[in-house]
Amino acid sequence: MKRRTVLAAGAGTALSLLGGGTATASPALIRTRPRLTHGVQSGDVTAHEAVVWARSDRPARMLVEVSRRPDFKGLKQIRGPLLTPRTDLTGKTHLRGLPAGEELHYRVRLDDDRRRSEPVTGRLRTAPRRRTDIGFVWSGDLAGQGWGINPDMGGYRIFDSMGALDPDFFLCSGDLVYADGPLTETVALPDGRTWRNLVTPEKSKVAETLAEYRGQFRYNLHDDNLRAFNAHVPMIYQWDDHEVVNNWYPGEILDLPQYTEKRVDVLAARARQAMLEYTPIQGDRVYRKISYGPLLDVFVLDMRTHKDANGANNSATQRSGVLGAEQLAWLKRELRRSKATWKVMAADLPIGLIVPDGTAQEGIAQGDGGAPLGREREIADLLSYAKKNKVANMVWLTADVHYTAAHYYDPAKAAFKDFDPFWEFVTGPLNAGAFGPNKLEGTFGPQLKFQQAPPRANTSPAEGYQFFGEASIDAHSSELTVNLRDIDGKKLYTQALRPN
Repeated sequence: MKRRTVLAAGAGTALSLLGGGTATASPALIRTRPRLTHGVQSGDVTAHEAVVWARSDRPARMLVEVSRRPDFKGLKQIRGPLLTPRTDLTGKTHLRGLPAGEELHYRVRLDDDRRRSEPVTGRLRTAPRRRTDIGFVWSGDLAGQGWGINPDMGGYRIFDSMGALDPDFFLCSGDLVYADGPLTETVALPDGRTWRNLVTPEKSKVAETLAEYRGQFRYNLHDDNLRAFNAHVPMIYQWDDHEVVNNWYPGEILDLPQYTEKRVDVLAARARQAMLEYTPIQGDRVYRKISYGPLLDVFVLDMRTHKDANGANNSATQRSGVLGAEQLAWLKRELRRSKATWKVMAADLPIGLIVPDGTAQEGIAQGDGGAPLGREREIADLLSYAKKNKVANMVWLTADVHYTAAHYYDPAKAAFKDFDPFWEFVTGPLNAGAFGPNKLEGTFGPQLKFQQAPPRANTSPAEGYQFFGEASIDAHSSELTVNLRDIDGKKLYTQALRPN
C-alpha cells in the first residue's frame, strides 16, 4: 500500500459509471496552485453510494474523478462543494450511482479559478448485491493518555497492520481523537527510554473552541500510516466520549480547572461540528445503518448524544439511558426489517463490563448482577424485543476499555433471561494508554472466553498492548469469523460463529 494523503466534509452530486470519459492532462506546475493538505478518505460506502473527503489550503472547488481502472481510463468527474473557511476548508463529495461489488479508484483535485492542484488518489470497494466474502476491521482510541504520534517508533503503525489485511472497511468504534488529552513533547518510559510526541498547538491543551476541536482531527492526519490507510480503506465512524471530554453526558457542568468553558453542551456542539467536518460520515446523524449486501448490516449506535447523567445507575423504573426513545425505536424497526444474515451492533460502550466514573457509573452495567437496573433496562428491552421478533445473529463490537476480550452472553446463566445468546467482542486501543481488565457483571450472563490486558494502567504503545479486531464472513457458509489481533497483526484469539 503506497503512502498517500487523506480526508474532508461537504455536499453531493449524482454519478454514473456506465458511460465513457477521458482523462485530461495535468496542468503545468503552478507555484500558486491550491493544495490538498491532509490526503483523501472515503466513508459510509454502500452498494451504490460513498462519501469522499478532502481539505484544501485555500478556498477552492473539490473535484472527484472515479474509474474502475487505476489508470483512470473511462473516468467520470464529479463536481463537489466549494471548500471555504466556514468548514475549515474541508468538504465531502457524495458519489451516487456507483456499481455494486466493485473496486473503484478515485482521485481528488482542487480547482481555484482554473488553477488545479496535484491529484491525491484513493481506493474503495462498494458493497455487494450478491453473496460474496466480506472482511473488515474495527478498533478505537487514538492519541490518548499522552501517547501521540511518535515518529521514532513508527507513528501509528497499527494502521499498517490493519491495512495489510486489505479489509473492505474500517469500523471506528469511537475516540478517534482525544480532545481532552493534551500532549507533551517527551514522556519518560519505565524502561528508561523516552517517548517523543509530535505536538501541535491544538494538542498542547484541552480543546474548548471550535478551532481547537478541529485541530484535534488535523493532528492525527500528520501520521503517514493513517493517511495511507484512509486512502485505501473506507471508514464507518462513530463517536464516544473523548471527542468532547472524558465520560461526558448532556447537561453536565464540568468541575475541572483546565476548562474555562464548563458547559458540556457548548463543548459538545463544537466538537460535533468538527467531527462532522473532519470525518467521511454521510449526513449529520451518528446513528445509522450501513447495508453491506445480503450477508451484513452494520447498525452504528450513538450512546453519547442521549446519555443520562452518570450516577448510581440503579433506577428500577427508567426506560432509557444510552440510546434514547427515538434511537431505540429506530433501532428496533430497522432490526426487524433487516434481511441480512448478520447484524453487527457497533456500540461505543460494552454491555457487561463495569466502567466506573469515580464513584458513579459511566457504562451500561451497574454492578449488582441482578435484575436490570438503570441503563441495563434499555438494553434488556432491546434484547427482549429482538428475541420476540426473531432478530437472529446479532454480534456486538466495541472498544472503549483499552484491552481486548471476547464475551459470550448466555441467558441460562443470566439474572435476566428473556433474550437469545449473543457474542460481544472488545478491542483497542489503536494508539493510547492500555488499561484493564474490567469486571464483568452477571445481569445478562456474560461468560469470559478470552482477554488480554496490560500488566499495569496506562501502559504505553511502546510495550505493544494495542489491539484491533478483524471480522470476515464466508460467502459459501455464511460463517462469521472474528480474530482479535495485536499491534503487529498477530492473531491472539479466533471465534467462528455459525448463523442461526
